[in-house]
Amino acid sequence: GPGAICLAGPQRLKELLPLLRFGGALRVYGPHLARGAGPAASVWQLDLPGMRLVLTLSPEITRGFSGEGAVLSALAGDEVIDDAELVGALLAFDARVEPDRLAEQSGLPTARVRAALTQLGTAGRVGYDHADAAYFHRELPYDAERAAKQNPRLRAAGDLLDANAVAWDGPIATVMVADHVQRVRAAADGALSCTCQWYAKYQGGRGPCKHILAADAYRRGERGLLDSADSADPADSADRAGTDAEMVGTL
Repeated sequence: GPGAICLAGPQRLKELLPLLRFGGALRVYGPHLARGAGPAASVWQLDLPGMRLVLTLSPEITRGFSGEGAVLSALAGDEVIDDAELVGALLAFDARVEPDRLAEQSGLPTARVRAALTQLGTAGRVGYDHADAAYFHRELPYDAERAAKQNPRLRAAGDLLDANAVAWDGPIATVMVADHVQRVRAAADGALSCTCQWYAKYQGGRGPCKHILAADAYRRGERGLLDSADSADPADSADRAGTDAEMVGTL
């Protein structure tokens, strides 16, 4: 119900057990969910002397993070890539990154700055501290293009654009796929839905389908969704495990 925290596979919390005797408070973070909502990721933070151990759990034990696609809309398109390059140049290893200040410095709307920070986060250039509810600048030894290359839906959406398979007619886009078509509909609030089986099964809970990604990019005039996706190694699309841990030091 409202206010509850989703915890699928509680055995995954065993990673915290050896450290409990050193820890102080245990804080749990999760999204605000409506009654009857599906499972969601949760963040478990153990305060330790001089640092915090942060354990992020996926919504289900059979689900990871890298292949879920919940942020694919923020990764797709040329605009967000250009915005990320601009915003990234303004970062100065701040312990707290302020989107409003970056918006003033870059001249971009705050919403586009936040999308750029999402792009930078997948590239390992910024992290998010749930305790402070803020981004922070860091640089991980991580290929900046890997997040885009490893997702098959982004690659498939790029293939659809390259094949000129998308056509908009009012609020409906027709997407040609092999020997059939899918329809993408834009609601009055801008939300996109699709007639494909992926959307019918997950209703956007695991990110947009390839048809929505392609139709949205086409509508925004971003035909070159992923210029370098074709060179991706298929082995890179494997999911990470459903548990991520990060040590956040206090200054």
